[in-house]
Amino acid sequence: MTINFQIKALQESEFAPLFNLDSQKLAEKGAIRMTVDKKLAFPCRVSLEDSEPGEEVILLPYQHHKTNSPYQALGPIYVRKNAATAKPAMNEIPKLLNHRLLSLRGYDEHGMMKASLVTEGQNLKEVINEMFYNEEIGYVHIHNAKPGCYMCEVVRA
Repeated sequence: MTINFQIKALQESEFAPLFNLDSQKLAEKGAIRMTVDKKLAFPCRVSLEDSEPGEEVILLPYQHHKTNSPYQALGPIYVRKNAATAKPAMNEIPKLLNHRLLSLRGYDEHGMMKASLVTEGQNLKEVINEMFYNEEIGYVHIHNAKPGCYMCEVVRA
């Protein structure tokens, strides 16, 4: 049985104003402006695409799990300049997830973790389905397994 899901990117409107700030104002927010210097190393959480060498990105702290539970979480993310919010189709896996080792964390409606596992990106669709077989899990957060950084959220469709 396949369970339909939807991958959700972060919203461009939340980050676009950061690109108008100077280095000092960014630093006050714990953020820095960077120029991408290698492929597959700067995944954008808005476009859900890998940034290309030469592109401008901002690395900033982001509270990706806003919940009133012990599992609330904040961590670093990259956002590309002029990134448009990705809108993957139902059950679509964005390409940037395919080539990474990923950590998935499944949460219930109260923000409590009910399951976690690590998988290669090419197995992601099957693993999301496996996690959603547990009816307690309402949503899943995907992280890069090695650095631990948040990538995106998955919800039941």
